[in-house]
Amino acid sequence: MADLIFTRRFSMGHRLIHGASESCALPHGHNEFVTIRLEPASASRLDGHGNMPVSFQRAKSGWHRFVDERLDHALQLAEDDPLLAWFRTQEPARAARIIVTPGDPTTELMAGLMKAKLDAMLLADGDVLRCKTITLQETPTNTVEFTGNPLDFLPAPRPPEQCWWRRADMTIADQTL
Repeated sequence: MADLIFTRRFSMGHRLIHGASESCALPHGHNEFVTIRLEPASASRLDGHGNMPVSFQRAKSGWHRFVDERLDHALQLAEDDPLLAWFRTQEPARAARIIVTPGDPTTELMAGLMKAKLDAMLLADGDVLRCKTITLQETPTNTVEFTGNPLDFLPAPRPPEQCWWRRADMTIADQTL
């Protein structure tokens, strides 16, 4: 089977407040690359005409839109970060651009959240393709590759329907926050 592989670059800001390192506790940013590897949900022969399970355009358009419109130049904060409350009170329009995560928005967590989001999007698009692997490169020397079911890995402290990463939409924060 032929896998489809797409890479997208985005810029982001975040901070880690739960003890990762003091330098990461200050807001800072990275230029990241996210690469997804998609495989057909079921094996089948190419048809001799179109010769693809779905077009490249269909396979990547929703995901690229999510990366470009929601991840690019967004701020990633833990749901208990005091900056989140500040933005919601002082600059609510800008708060809408904050990706809210269960705990620190580490590269490991973000790779899992992104894979869960992409899995929901692919399922809603007919379950023709599945995400085999997601790779998130934070810096040229730090990369996380995620395979498997992210729901087995991610924190689950709330009802699933509230988790933005489980919905096939453009949300980046839980509905209850």
